[in-house]
Amino acid sequence: MAQPVSPDGRPVARRVVTVLLLVAIGGTLVVPIYARSMPKLGAFPFFYWYQLVWVPVVAILCWLCYVLLRTRPAPASDPANASPANASPANGSPANAGPANGGGLQS
Repeated sequence: MAQPVSPDGRPVARRVVTVLLLVAIGGTLVVPIYARSMPKLGAFPFFYWYQLVWVPVVAILCWLCYVLLRTRPAPASDPANASPANASPANGSPANAGPANGGGLQS
């Protein structure tokens, strides 16, 4: 049986994103990791500064996930990737002349 392909065709990137998000969630939600007061950082017990360190770490991890998953639009000069919405019908009439687009009225 064939394996399903992810919608964007990049299963490795989706797995990496999953791991990064699990690290971000796990590091902050698994309480036994930081349920202690030592070592202190100045006057702050460990459980305070541990959580505060995770704020920028999670922000960076989320940004990395965004960068890995964003899709780049196809170049406009590539005729194979031309959008059907921009193509005109074969008879030479304007593309927005149909009844679904205002009945042929152009604005």
